[in-house]
Amino acid sequence: MTCATAARAVRGDARGLSGHAAAWWDTFYTDRSKPVPFFAAKPDENLVSYLDRRLLTPGRALDLGSGPGRNALYLDSLGSEVDAVDLSPAAVDWAEERAREAGARVRFHRGDAFALAGTELSGRYDLIYDSGCFHHLPPHRRISHLALPDRLLAPGGHFALTCFTDAETGGSALPDAAFYRDARLHGGLAYTPQSLRLIFRDLTEIELRLMRDEPPESALFGEPFLRTALFRRDA
Repeated sequence: MTCATAARAVRGDARGLSGHAAAWWDTFYTDRSKPVPFFAAKPDENLVSYLDRRLLTPGRALDLGSGPGRNALYLDSLGSEVDAVDLSPAAVDWAEERAREAGARVRFHRGDAFALAGTELSGRYDLIYDSGCFHHLPPHRRISHLALPDRLLAPGGHFALTCFTDAETGGSALPDAAFYRDARLHGGLAYTPQSLRLIFRDLTEIELRLMRDEPPESALFGEPFLRTALFRRDA
């Protein structure tokens, strides 16, 4: 099978991709007692750093792949108006419970952010934040991901993400064609600084670095196998 043929097959299967992914993540989030670092109600250290250094200021924010809501709730606590979206109803249920306990006003959405853009997710956001969603997308869905800033990011607004590094402890560094040969992501795709700069070349780079390693007792989430990036859409 050629890469082009495999790509067409994967695109044909993509109509059901969101449903399969939602079921997988629902199972993942069902047992809240699992020792998963990002189950803790801790915001990403890079997100906190951006706001502490005033690289970002509170505004209208969209949290992609929000999981149990840890980054969305942090943004809300600083006065941001937050929409948060996740495929998994179990994750959103958990996030909504946390929001009620915290008195937060985050608007949570269940579903595929790419399908919801222009309907439930509309207008312009000052920040689009993706913590761990991008590296779980097959290569051909990057087009959908890149369309989100085009449609939803305000001029002068920022797009930020965390993703697997190219290090051995991170995601798969296999070339895109390997995905279409065996139709799996090997746990997630890894990205180098060069590949991120190429993919997001229409945005202005503000900062690109490894996530800082945060100890278990820290109030922040930080794992060194993740890469962080902050870009701006020029006015």
